[in-house]
Amino acid sequence: MKVELWMVGKTSFSYLKEGIDIYQKRLKHYLPFALEVIPDLKNTKNLNEKQIKSKESDLILKKLSPQDFLILLDENGKQYDSVAFAKFIEQKRSLSHKKIVFLIGGAYGFSESVYQRSNGKISLSKMTFSHQMVRLFVVEQIYRAMTILKNEPYHHI
Repeated sequence: MKVELWMVGKTSFSYLKEGIDIYQKRLKHYLPFALEVIPDLKNTKNLNEKQIKSKESDLILKKLSPQDFLILLDENGKQYDSVAFAKFIEQKRSLSHKKIVFLIGGAYGFSESVYQRSNGKISLSKMTFSHQMVRLFVVEQIYRAMTILKNEPYHHI
């Protein structure tokens, strides 16, 4: 099973890029993992929130295959502790999903068409984080899940 983290727009802060790179490299030892950037929209000054979400959704939905298991990072999603999240990933692996895609939306979130296509939603916290910071948190939690499943000490350090 391949795990991918898709995000709308590039990561702008070097400290976040460095952290993401660290965990991305570590994950390669556990499972196929990739990051995918959905390009930022250009010339959005004259677009409203709904139009921006719609255009971003078109880009996202074009990239998905029907077999992809899509999980949205969403403030209204289910919350897991790290051990339960590890079990969630293991369960998806046992169901023979070829690819799980975790998706972080843009500043305005997702359109209804992306919600309809998704297979589930996860929330990292009741707090609000910038979509830039969530990228690092998700990669670290996927790495933590792999170490939990392998009974490695990272989770307790």
